Amino acid sequence: MFTRRGFGLRLAAMAGGLAVALSFGLSSARADGEVVVFAAASLKNALDAVGAAWKADSGKAVTVSYAASPALARQIEDGAPADVFVSADLDWMKYLADRQLIKQGSDVKLLGNRIVLIAPKDSAAAVEIAPNFDLAKLLGDGRLAIGDVKAVPAGKYGKAALEKLGVWSSVEGKLAQAENVRAALKLVATGEAPAGIVYQTDAAAEPGVKIIATFPEETHPPIVYPVGLTADTKNPDAAAYVKYLQSAKAKELFEAQGFIMIAPVASN
Repeated sequence: MFTRRGFGLRLAAMAGGLAVALSFGLSSARADGEVVVFAAASLKNALDAVGAAWKADSGKAVTVSYAASPALARQIEDGAPADVFVSADLDWMKYLADRQLIKQGSDVKLLGNRIVLIAPKDSAAAVEIAPNFDLAKLLGDGRLAIGDVKAVPAGKYGKAALEKLGVWSSVEGKLAQAENVRAALKLVATGEAPAGIVYQTDAAAEPGVKIIATFPEETHPPIVYPVGLTADTKNPDAAAYVKYLQSAKAKELFEAQGFIMIAPVASN
C-alpha cells in the first residue's frame, strides 16, 4: 500500500544511490578517457544498447549517468564533468545553453516520444482518454504516479495534458510525484500507485505495467529529446559519439525501444 512516508523513503534512497553512482562513475570514466554522458532516465534502455553498439563499432567506451533532466542540468551547471547532455525536453537544454554551458551549434533535436497512462499489469482498469474523463474515479483512494510536474519533463507533459483535458483539478491533490519518470514507473509496477503517467518507451520496458490509454499528441507540447556537447568538454570522442547517436544503427536501436527519430540520419 502506498504511504507518504514510504514514498519519501523510496525517493531519498534513490537520490542517495544516484549521487554515489554519479561520483564513482565520473571519476573512473575520466581516468579512462571515456565519453561521459548525462542523459534523461527514460533513455536508459535505448542508450545502453547504443553504447554497446558504439563500443563494438569504435572500440571506445561511454559512461552514461541517468537521472531526471533538471537534476543533470543543475549538476552540469555546478561543474560536473560531463561531455554530452541528452535532455527529455527542450527547456533544460535551453537552460544550459542560456548559461553558455552547451557548445554553441552542437545541440540537435534527436528523438520524439509519447506519454501514456499505465496501471499494474494485473489491473482491470480501463479508461478512454477524452475531455473530462474520470481519472479520479480510476485512482480511487490511490495516487497518480508522475514525475515532478514543476521540473521533470514527463511530469510537465503529463500536467499539460491533464489541464488540456479538464482533468487536472480533480487529481492534483492525488499525485505521487517522483524524482524522475523511471521512479514513477516503479511505483506503478510495484502496486504502490494504481496508475501513472510515463513515456510510452518506459512502459514498453517494464513488464510489471500495462498501457491502458495513450494521450493524444495535441494535448501537450511536442516531446523532443535534444542532445548537445557541453561547453567545457575536451574529449575528442564526444562529437563522434553525438554523431553516432544520429546514425542508421542508432536509429534502429532507438526505434526498437519505441522512440521516434527526429534528427536526419547522419552519413558515415
